[in-house]
Amino acid sequence: MIAYVTVGSDDIASAKRFYSAFLPALGYGLKESPDGLSYALPLEPGKAPVLPDFYVKPAFDGGPATAGNGSMVAFEARNHSQVRALHAAALAAGGTDEGQPGFRASYGPRFYVGYLRDPQGNKIAVFSSNPDDPGRDG
Repeated sequence: MIAYVTVGSDDIASAKRFYSAFLPALGYGLKESPDGLSYALPLEPGKAPVLPDFYVKPAFDGGPATAGNGSMVAFEARNHSQVRALHAAALAAGGTDEGQPGFRASYGPRFYVGYLRDPQGNKIAVFSSNPDDPGRDG
């Protein structure tokens, strides 16, 4: 199980604008500290944490943060409508479009996804495979 994912940022304020535009709608809460941003799903008393957590931090080695070529973090939305809304909110908050929400021929008939880059260049996907939404062929 993946416990957490960290992406680097040289501009925490713009990263906060970007990620706070859509992660709270997926249930993530934000804790800020001098070393960056920590987004986590709520912890219910007596239950194990829901993972993964998502962190945005300056590069640990003190060098500039860079986006990994071929790296991507995907967040699951409830349905197609939420994918579209969160993609639009992230764009309005400083992200760039890497692929408008929709079906992709190379993925399954229910995989609906929108792609973005955060202000640092990290690639982000917001997707849904909700069986209650129409599929690619339906």
